[in-house]
Amino acid sequence: MESGPAIFAGVVFALFGGALLVWTVARARHGEPVAHGVSPVASATIASLASVIALAAGAWCFLQL
Repeated sequence: MESGPAIFAGVVFALFGGALLVWTVARARHGEPVAHGVSPVASATIASLASVIALAAGAWCFLQL
């Protein structure tokens, strides 16, 4: 992978994963739903899993440099 696209993709994945994780934790701490119409535990779990996957994808992109 070329370094330019790898850096861009890594930054995008890392920012998205980090922002989603912070947002999910903030919503869960205040007792507010993470997604409307879904079980609070299930929505927080799925959002956390998605954020960890995005962070892992960002790390993988940075490791390809």
